[in-house]
Amino acid sequence: MCRNIKTLFNFDPPVTDEEIRAASLQFVRKISGFNKPSKSNEDSFLAAVDEVAGISTRLLRSLATNAPPRTREEEAAKAKARAAERFGA
Repeated sequence: MCRNIKTLFNFDPPVTDEEIRAASLQFVRKISGFNKPSKSNEDSFLAAVDEVAGISTRLLRSLATNAPPRTREEEAAKAKARAAERFGA
């Protein structure tokens, strides 16, 4: 999985449409191999981002859990700790 795509489920406050779109863009970039598509592929690329974002939004809204919501600060601290362990201080 692309390391830039973050978990979006079960956060307080809930994930925003912008966060879902950013993750969708990263996903489409990863599977297409394009960071920025050519003009001839731009429409297909952007349509794919829109479709992935829509499907992701529906998925996130349909999921349920009994776990307490996460906070972005907690998750950022965990990621920072993992990076420090992996790459050194």
